[in-house]
Amino acid sequence: MENHSPHSQRRKFLRLTIGVIGAFLAVCSWSYATPAEQVPPVLQGKFPDTSAGTSAPRPNIILILADDMGFSDLGCYGSEISTPNLDELAANGLRFTQFYNAARCCPSRAAVLTGLYPHQTGMGGMTGDQGAPGYRGRLNDNCVTLAEVLHNAGYFTAMTGKWHVGNQFGVVPWNRGFERSLAGWGETRGFYYADEVSTLFLDGQKIANDDPALPKNWYTTDLWTAYGVKFIDEALTAKKPFFLYLAYNAPHFPLQAPAEDIAKYRGQYRTGWDKLRTQRYEKQIGLGIIDKAWPLAPRPDEVKAWDSLTPAEQDRFDQIMAIYAACVDHMDRAVGRLVADLRERGALDNTLILFLSDNGGNAESGPNGVMGGKGKPGAVNSMVFCGESWAMLENTPFRRYKHFDHEGGISTPLIVHWPDGIAVKGELRTQPGHIVDIMATCVDLAGGTYPAEFNGKLILPMEGSSLVPAFANKPIERDAIYWEHEGNAAVRTGDWKLVRYSYAGSWELYNLAADRTELHNLVEQEPERAKALAAKWEAWAVRSQVKPYPKNAEKFLYDQCGQRIKTKPNPTDAKQGDEK
Repeated sequence: MENHSPHSQRRKFLRLTIGVIGAFLAVCSWSYATPAEQVPPVLQGKFPDTSAGTSAPRPNIILILADDMGFSDLGCYGSEISTPNLDELAANGLRFTQFYNAARCCPSRAAVLTGLYPHQTGMGGMTGDQGAPGYRGRLNDNCVTLAEVLHNAGYFTAMTGKWHVGNQFGVVPWNRGFERSLAGWGETRGFYYADEVSTLFLDGQKIANDDPALPKNWYTTDLWTAYGVKFIDEALTAKKPFFLYLAYNAPHFPLQAPAEDIAKYRGQYRTGWDKLRTQRYEKQIGLGIIDKAWPLAPRPDEVKAWDSLTPAEQDRFDQIMAIYAACVDHMDRAVGRLVADLRERGALDNTLILFLSDNGGNAESGPNGVMGGKGKPGAVNSMVFCGESWAMLENTPFRRYKHFDHEGGISTPLIVHWPDGIAVKGELRTQPGHIVDIMATCVDLAGGTYPAEFNGKLILPMEGSSLVPAFANKPIERDAIYWEHEGNAAVRTGDWKLVRYSYAGSWELYNLAADRTELHNLVEQEPERAKALAAKWEAWAVRSQVKPYPKNAEKFLYDQCGQRIKTKPNPTDAKQGDEK
């Protein structure tokens, strides 16, 4: 529990004041320094030991963000989906077992780009302006992006893929530090092929879907990767370290994939979600990803037992999940091509690759999912959603989904691969981490300077902590990790997590060391702990622009699948686990 004595508060104020002054002095010198001078002397040319006696020059950095992919959807995290390339990166690097995102695409993208909590950047909701400071629907001017920081540290900066942090308000990658970019709009639905919603911008210029500069009959997963490699080649020619933000839209709905990829999985999912979830759970225990003491979260009442479905229903669900698996499989093969291209160029060993997802599996559309649209399921112009039933599998072994701050909504795989900087291979890291930590990690390894002022605007201090100590299996020093989205909220300190479902929900308390699947609510047994954590969250909510909430926000609640409703949840929902 925090010390709130006057003496303690004065010390905190002095530390904050000194930190701000120091950061301001640093940014003043940074503004006029050459790239080489920006690196502190102790880091120039070499980095401190991060694992086992190795050192390396400043690494290239590739940040790969998947979209709507669940915690257990990679082979190395328990899945039956074929992901040999990502599994190989994990086998030659690290896997984090308790890493978190911000529960939904826009907030997570804002957090990973800035190192701030989403509301601090203006992206507490989605991309509409809701009239409150934390919910403007665009990155504000009081944050800096990874590209802005790393560009000023001498890096070549590039991005390909999904942006989704305010392009409709003029917040675009080419104005936020990226020297080169191929960005996709139509992001509210995602897209894979050239269709009526797909719009591409190359370095700020709209480019036709059939432009000669683009491959014929492109598929975005391959397109983002190919242009990422093109930009890497430009960085290598310029003899600069590079930062590539590779933001896949896979496996976001509408799920679409080449027919041959879908055929590979057709029929494999007739086993059903009940048996497959048990298989993933047992594999996760064997891999060490989860503790065998944590029971598999029970199937929700809304999801039918697989054996109760008719053969026709089972075939339909098999087709839906085959399309989803094809999207993940194809993304893995694209990552494999990226790695092969890096190796061919001699750039793999000193490239830090980070792979994670922006939220948990997506239950939108409810337990039945959707299979419709104009085209054949999985083809261009089709409209396929996994729905809650398969999202339950994707988030094995946890409760809930995208939108929510229970573990199923916020838990993500994190694979870290950097041969020159991390000598150990195939190890797990159990230190809790959050998507806001990516900025601090990159600044740490790039020898960059995070500014207190940028373009004449005051910049909020980073919220995250560097993951570099965890690379060497040392603790990550932090006080707490926080979440809020659409009234869903949580705070974690150590092994204790306080979490709430919706604005109207009651707080639930869990000891994650003993119960990470959140089945045993301890709020009545530990009322003082719950009260202290709730107060901690409230103070953060005010400080971080979670509050004030948007006007009328609390009038609308969200059901378990993230659909807006106007009725209050069951008053027993926040008791001893609401999914049976």
